[in-house]
Amino acid sequence: MQYFVTGTDTEIGKTTITVGLVSAVVQAGFSCIGLKPVAAGQDLVNGTWINEDVLRLSQVCEPAIDIQKLCSYQFRTPCAPKIAGELEGKIIERDVVLNQLRESMRHAQHTFVEGVGGFDIPLNADWTTADLAVDLNCPVILVVGLRLGCVNHAVLTREAIVSRGLTLAGWVANQVDPDFAFLDKNLESLQDCLRAPCVGRIPFMAKPSEEIVPDMFDLDSLLLP
Repeated sequence: MQYFVTGTDTEIGKTTITVGLVSAVVQAGFSCIGLKPVAAGQDLVNGTWINEDVLRLSQVCEPAIDIQKLCSYQFRTPCAPKIAGELEGKIIERDVVLNQLRESMRHAQHTFVEGVGGFDIPLNADWTTADLAVDLNCPVILVVGLRLGCVNHAVLTREAIVSRGLTLAGWVANQVDPDFAFLDKNLESLQDCLRAPCVGRIPFMAKPSEEIVPDMFDLDSLLLP
């Protein structure tokens, strides 16, 4: 089974959630990989420039997958991918991304493909992350960053997903604001509005990459065999 992981905004924990989902599926006894076809922003790690999100995903994939197969395009500058590509004189090519994704998906029972930023982000002049989701025709998992305004952002994103003929398979509640007021009431509103199962509820964590655990996810709701 393949899923497309998107979010209500940027910096709301998509990679942390994707890493957690991959880890949970692997712990359940299945082969599973996480792919991030486009990533902007790199750090120098052991003499190699690499995107932090791509590195984190590569560390949990089972079977192990080459970085080049995990991510088709990495850019140095941490900004919108289309702009990052322009800064380096590169165009993100649709066929390159799709061919690489489909080839990589063949190597595991389950795959989570992480988008960039929110749901509909330009990748080139006439292709967006929403178009990518449609091309893959995968069920979508929506990461909702729990903070003021999240219900509106989640509802608008759901409408964008459904309007393109895609299925919202589930959503993950990720508390990014430790002081978010009326948390339970907002979760009730999200459940009513999104009309899809909540497949994970992640409390605020100072270091989520170290504290998130597979037990925080409900894999049964994703209908994994």
